[in-house]
Amino acid sequence: MHLNEPQRRLLRSLAHPRKPIVSIGRNGLTEPVLSELERALDHHELVKVKIGVADRAGRAEIINAICERTGALLIQRIGFIATLFRRNRERPVISLTSGPPVS
Repeated sequence: MHLNEPQRRLLRSLAHPRKPIVSIGRNGLTEPVLSELERALDHHELVKVKIGVADRAGRAEIINAICERTGALLIQRIGFIATLFRRNRERPVISLTSGPPVS
C-alpha cells in the first residue's frame, strides 16, 4: 500500500491524541506481542507502539521487523513511539479520502 503526503498528514493528525496500545519491552518483539499488535491493527488500523529499547538502532530494527511481519506502514516515529497503519480490507475504519475521517 502506498500513501501520498496528504494521507500521511491525515493519519499523523488522527494519531496525535492517541496513546500507545502496545508496548515492547526488553524482551523485544515476541510472538505474544506480535499477535496483540496484529489484533490492534485489525481493529484500529492506526496504532501507536511504545518501544522500550534504549538505543536508536535497536528501535529502528524492531520497527522494521514489525512492518515486515505485519504488513503495516510506518507513519511516524518520534523517540520511543512509532505510529503504524495497516488498512483492514474487510471493514475499513479510517477514511483516507477527503471529507470527515472516521476513527
